[in-house]
Amino acid sequence: MKRRIQTALSRAKTCGTLRSGRFASVLLVSAFGLSACGPAPVPQGFADPHEANNRQTHEINRAIDRTVLRPLSGGYGTSIPAPVKQGVQNFAQNLDAPGDVVNNLLQGRPGPALQNTLRFALNTTIGIGGLFDPATAMGVAGKPTDFGETLHVWGAGEGDYIEVLLLGPTTERDLFGAVVDLGLNPLRYVLPADQANVPTIAKFASRLGDRARYSETVDSVLYDSADSYAQARLSYLQNRRYELGQTAGDTGDEAFVDPYEDPYGN
Repeated sequence: MKRRIQTALSRAKTCGTLRSGRFASVLLVSAFGLSACGPAPVPQGFADPHEANNRQTHEINRAIDRTVLRPLSGGYGTSIPAPVKQGVQNFAQNLDAPGDVVNNLLQGRPGPALQNTLRFALNTTIGIGGLFDPATAMGVAGKPTDFGETLHVWGAGEGDYIEVLLLGPTTERDLFGAVVDLGLNPLRYVLPADQANVPTIAKFASRLGDRARYSETVDSVLYDSADSYAQARLSYLQNRRYELGQTAGDTGDEAFVDPYEDPYGN
């Protein structure tokens, strides 16, 4: 993994995206045309050399979901009023917006960066800290992104497929991106110490809401599939490549589908 990330950063240097090996320099040059690097090529098939270990982790994750997350999300979904759940989701998404802006700039996409900035300003003020979403009502839709997509824009391939304890399916590139995103959001440096855990708590509550909202699909993948590991891998890779605008890949279909709409890709 380390070698792949170093290769990605080396490609970024070649394209003029990095001036040094320090992460801070990435931020300093973010506004100077990071989109010069072409996006990663459309992957063909998938790389899963760690399948044996991944399957072991998958079984642990399934057990955690069955004994903890599914019961919690069921209670969350039925006992919490819909407006409250929507408010939690809005709040969590609003906390992510500053990080989205930074990644938009690193990707060389000033338009989405401006849109996410305006959205954050509207929802933080008029929307009472992000509990409400007046920006969408005003036609300012969100443009969520992450550092995994930034690496994709810089030309880094997705790497090996891996399943991580508690986090679930991902790839080497997206796991590295998730780690970077933890420190990339400016809000983490301006929140008072006694509020430092607010983003984590909000994100967890939002994930419980997602687990409840998509319970039928998640249950069909994890508990009704003949091979839940292979189905989870397919669904994740299809959805992620769809998000990144990669419309051809291992299934041979003309376009990837969102597995939340069709978990079996039919």
